Amino acid sequence: MGIRDRHKVVGLARSEASARALEAAGAEVHRGSLDDPESLRAGAAKADGVIHLAFIHDFSRFADSIRADTRAIEAMGAVLEGSQRPLVIAAGLLGLAPGRIAVETDVAAPAGRGASEATMLALAERGVRTSIVRLSPTVHGKGDHGFVPHLIASARQKGVSVYIGDGASRWPAVHRSDAARLFRLALERAPAGSRLHAAAEEGVPTRDIANVIGRRLGVPVASKRPEEAGDFVGFLGHFFALDAPASSTLTREQLGWRPVEPGLLADLDDEHYFAPDAGTVL
Repeated sequence: MGIRDRHKVVGLARSEASARALEAAGAEVHRGSLDDPESLRAGAAKADGVIHLAFIHDFSRFADSIRADTRAIEAMGAVLEGSQRPLVIAAGLLGLAPGRIAVETDVAAPAGRGASEATMLALAERGVRTSIVRLSPTVHGKGDHGFVPHLIASARQKGVSVYIGDGASRWPAVHRSDAARLFRLALERAPAGSRLHAAAEEGVPTRDIANVIGRRLGVPVASKRPEEAGDFVGFLGHFFALDAPASSTLTREQLGWRPVEPGLLADLDDEHYFAPDAGTVL
């Protein structure tokens, strides 16, 4: 997205495979990793703006992942301090406002990604034009390696597509191309300290997600109790039971963001999610 909009893009790569992928996309390669703060500082120092998307998705060591994330933000933010250059990070919407529709003014809990968000807000007071893009749990589209492919793989393995309880819990969703446009807009013009919601759809019932997967795989669809969920969808059982609708009204008003890509259910019904080589998951 950035390259097509005439930005010069430099991507962080910690492996040869990542470097080749960046080069194939037309980006320059900067070697480094989240575990190497000096590589992050060096890359940020030469950039007109930084988008930080990396996160260690090891839910068995979530606290360690949060600490690594805040260290990375602090390392890059330190070299941007006082410059008013933009630093944009990815955060999440799940669990932001249990029991109601999450809005951009909601403050994330400090025990989770709230620590990263608090670090960003502190940097805004130190002359960095920070913004936080809270991603939907489902960022869908070709190349998706997240929660939806995990649900599909689990349904294939278990022979049943499941939802939790009555399946009325809702997940916000956004197509990856719409999300990319929002990150670009945030980089270009979001005010310092902005919280933005990448939610093209406020909430898709999880039962509807399970129904599409079941129909496409030709397997039954069934409700499971929360305590059974882990036996069918593994670590995702807890998350799939969460009702987490989210509004993006303020984001659209502030930046003029207008999602244009297919919604989750239409995209999920496309062949790319069920092709033989579409099996890489979290």
